[in-house]
Amino acid sequence: MKLTEPVEFINKGGKGQREQQSFFNSLTCWKAVLCGAKAKITSPRTFPVCVNTMINGFNLLATTSRGNERAMCNEMLFLLKDQLGDAEAQTAKTKIRGLIVAKTSLDPIAVIEKFRVILKERPYEFRYALRILPIQGVVPTDLEEIKKAATELAAKIGENETFRVTIEKRFTTLHTKDLIEAAVGDIKNKADLENPDKILLIEVLGALTGMSLVEPNDILLVIQEKML
Repeated sequence: MKLTEPVEFINKGGKGQREQQSFFNSLTCWKAVLCGAKAKITSPRTFPVCVNTMINGFNLLATTSRGNERAMCNEMLFLLKDQLGDAEAQTAKTKIRGLIVAKTSLDPIAVIEKFRVILKERPYEFRYALRILPIQGVVPTDLEEIKKAATELAAKIGENETFRVTIEKRFTTLHTKDLIEAAVGDIKNKADLENPDKILLIEVLGALTGMSLVEPNDILLVIQEKML
C-alpha cells in the first residue's frame, strides 16, 4: 500500500489535544490526511500500555470535554437505561482524558440512530457528549489482530461501494505506516476520502483497539447536529 491511500489519522498522546466541538474541527491537530501528500508523523514517544476501561467488550465510545468524563458516563447511562430501556447498560471512564466507553445489549448502530432522534427532539438531553461512535469489535492493539479484524469487516463492503479508513491513536507506540497498512490490507474497493459509502473505524485505546465498519451517518456528531 502507498501512502496516497485516503486515510484520516489522528494521533492523541499522553497530553493530547483538547477535543474540539465538532468531529471535523478535531482533525486540525496532530493529523495526517494521506491523500496525495506526505503524512505528518510526530516524533516517537512512550505511552502507557493499558487503558482502564473496566468493561469487557465495550461497543460504544464517546468523547467529551476534559474534566467532564464522570458527567458523560452518567449522561450515557441515562440515555441508554432511561431513554432506550437497556437495563444492562454500563459505562466507564478510561485513562484517556475526554474519552469514555460504554457497553449496551442493543445494536450499537441502532443506538446511534435512536440517539439522533432524541437529539433532534430533545437536544438538552445531550449536555456533555461531543461524539458518539459505535464499536463492533474490540481486539488487542497488535498489528496482526488489527489486520485480521479489518479484513473481516472490509469483506462487508459492497463490490461497488467506496471506502475510507479513519484511524485515531491514543497511548500507543505503533508506527503510523504499519497501522495503516494493517488496516487497509488488500481492500480492492475504490477509495473516497470526502464522501465514502463505508468508513472503517480504527480506534486505538492503548492496549485495546475498537473497530467498526460504518456509514458516515452512523457517527453521532452532537455539537454539529445540534446546529442543524
